[in-house]
Amino acid sequence: QVQLVESGGGLVQPGGSLTLSCTASGRAFNNNAMAWHRQAPGKEREFVAAINWRGIRANYADSVKGRFTITRHNANNTVNLQMNTLNHEDADIYYCAAHYGGDWSRVARVEHWGKGTLVTVSS
Repeated sequence: QVQLVESGGGLVQPGGSLTLSCTASGRAFNNNAMAWHRQAPGKEREFVAAINWRGIRANYADSVKGRFTITRHNANNTVNLQMNTLNHEDADIYYCAAHYGGDWSRVARVEHWGKGTLVTVSS
């Protein structure tokens, strides 16, 4: 059974940092682009960041560019999202995603979703 399990969510103050992790199991995702998406209550899920299968090219939503960094470690099937200078607009449920094939674009189709981890930004 394929699973993507997120961790690292929690409460952080505005301006603070948080690192999310996603661990994949069931099969290797070495050939998939991996990504993070997020969703606020009552809103559509939106793209945050994606990384290609080799981990050397990344794509970011304009709202997080320069603040968030996505990395991956194929040896242990993990994908991380380092989030800096967080603000209230970043408070969402963050979902790990395996894109179909090597598509690391913002509009790539998602093959597998994690169940999400909650990020709260509050003082």
